[in-house]
Amino acid sequence: MSPEALPERAADTTAESPWPVRLLSMKIADYVEKMSVVWVEGQVVQLNRRPGARTAYLTLRDADVDMSLSVSIHVNALDAMAAPVSEGLRVVVQAKPSFWTQRGTLTMDGRQIRPVGVGGLLARIEYLKRNLASEGLFDADRKRPLPFLPRRIGLICGRASAAEKDVVENSRRRWPTAQFEIRQVAVQGASAVTEVSEALRELDGIQDVDVIVIARGGGNVEDLLPFSNEALLRAVAAAHTPVVSAIGHDVDTPLLDLVADHRASTPTDAAKAIVPDADREHQIIDAGRARSRRALEGRLHHERRRLVELRSRPVLADPGAFVRVQREVVSALRTRAHRRTEALVHRHQDGIGHLRAQVRTLSPQSTLDRGYAIVQRVDGAVVHDPADLEVSELLHVTVARGDFGVRTEG
Repeated sequence: MSPEALPERAADTTAESPWPVRLLSMKIADYVEKMSVVWVEGQVVQLNRRPGARTAYLTLRDADVDMSLSVSIHVNALDAMAAPVSEGLRVVVQAKPSFWTQRGTLTMDGRQIRPVGVGGLLARIEYLKRNLASEGLFDADRKRPLPFLPRRIGLICGRASAAEKDVVENSRRRWPTAQFEIRQVAVQGASAVTEVSEALRELDGIQDVDVIVIARGGGNVEDLLPFSNEALLRAVAAAHTPVVSAIGHDVDTPLLDLVADHRASTPTDAAKAIVPDADREHQIIDAGRARSRRALEGRLHHERRRLVELRSRPVLADPGAFVRVQREVVSALRTRAHRRTEALVHRHQDGIGHLRAQVRTLSPQSTLDRGYAIVQRVDGAVVHDPADLEVSELLHVTVARGDFGVRTEG
């Protein structure tokens, strides 16, 4: 296809009208060539300087994420540094981006290189500290308590480091059966942040790991810089498992100490924080047993004394005495009831006798006994007035001891 027939823009290309590789490479090179010189900060992870060569090559890596650029720089710029450039050094480089069309790679043409000073590093750490504090990552209420006795302890440390030995030996000296899940990683240099973060995520995903310790020995500001890295700090804040920071010595204060759930001044101090002291716990248990024994003995003595006092009471010393007393009370009540009943019966009998005498006195028979008689006509009507009688009228007379008939005379 002739150059005149090629599409002008990338958006106009099709499967039938594609750009050849050379054209795309040339267009990328033209675009990159228009970019201005830029200052870029990173960490030297690889330096290739051959004896006698006028150009050195280094790989500059981002301090927070796994991204890097290749930089070529004149050896005179390297020699102008106050101290030799070494791997792991934080630097700023003035460079011009360039695109190598033959291989399709982007490189940086370095013009100047300078180390990042300690003052600058501390200023950036202080700026990051203020930002994270404003987000609440240092707040005490988000820190989780450490377990009393973890099932398994996650440990992130350097390879064959003294920090690992301090944590493991001191932990097992305090609690001999302590179990560890250890991840040995780079704890300084360009890959420290990535390796520590990955180990943290791996240990956080293990179910029986109840606490994670990040430990390393002391060092200068540059050595401890990964433990003030924002990416690592956010990974620690996002972990579900409590994290213990055991970085350096008492005077070392990386930002990890503020984000972690617990700060240990040294790896040895971390061992004291993550497991209890078995001897001390035995002493506490023995003291508790002794207190319980004394309390139980005191309670038994008190109850025994009360039991003796109860048994010494008359009612328990002679149980029949109470029954006898009550029997006498019942007997007295029975006698009193019997007497009251008899008196009541006698009183009512006297009343009945009086009533009988009254009835007898008022009865018609009593009247007859005194000599009176009842005169009745044949039809039974009582005669009240002699004038009512007729001559020769038959009458019936009732007296005290019988009755008889009579006839009236004129």
